[in-house]
Amino acid sequence: MAKHGKKYTASAKLIDRDATYESLEAIELVKKSATAKFDETVEAAVRLGVDPRKQDQAVRGVVVLPHGTGKTQRVLVFAKGDKLKEAEAAGADYVGDQELINKIQQGWFEFDVCVATPDMMSEVGKLGRILGGKGLMPNPKAGTVTNDVAKAIAEIKAGKIEYRLDKAGQIHAPIGKVSFDADKLNENLNALIEALSRAKPASSKGIYLKNISISSTMGPGARVNASVYR
Repeated sequence: MAKHGKKYTASAKLIDRDATYESLEAIELVKKSATAKFDETVEAAVRLGVDPRKQDQAVRGVVVLPHGTGKTQRVLVFAKGDKLKEAEAAGADYVGDQELINKIQQGWFEFDVCVATPDMMSEVGKLGRILGGKGLMPNPKAGTVTNDVAKAIAEIKAGKIEYRLDKAGQIHAPIGKVSFDADKLNENLNALIEALSRAKPASSKGIYLKNISISSTMGPGARVNASVYR
């Protein structure tokens, strides 16, 4: 069994591990129990009633959090010609084509999100193993393979996040920072849950939103009453 430090042990006493809380109360407890010296990320973990082994139940999508994540996203755009100029004007941090591909192949990763125009994907596809392993590969379902690069950049900078079902049937997603007001974290959580509800596979049977919990980067988790979202 993993041993926790004194701060974590003291924080854990604030939260009843066997209890479920209304979302706003859970958020307040997570904020109180965050004791790290940096501004911890608040993350939601949602267990879904789907079978991750079945392709038609692979829940994946994007949502723009109304108050963002609290993190400034560095956006890289693979584009050329007019789309390159459009991406630069829209505020992309890095824009280019083959020269950026070469840099990444040499181990450069000073960015958080990749966007690509469709005509670049034959070249960007060569980075599949490198970018895919880090969850950075542009994908049409995530809105990161598009000709509307300005819109994609604006949404990412505004707080768009991607969610994806893991092998355990859970979704893990950031909903902000500990420094956020509790109401803003709650609105971000609600936006995530609403997006997951809309993404429910037609083949999913029984209870879809099984469990919801939230925690800070270094703190204990608090279980949220999932029944209010069903």
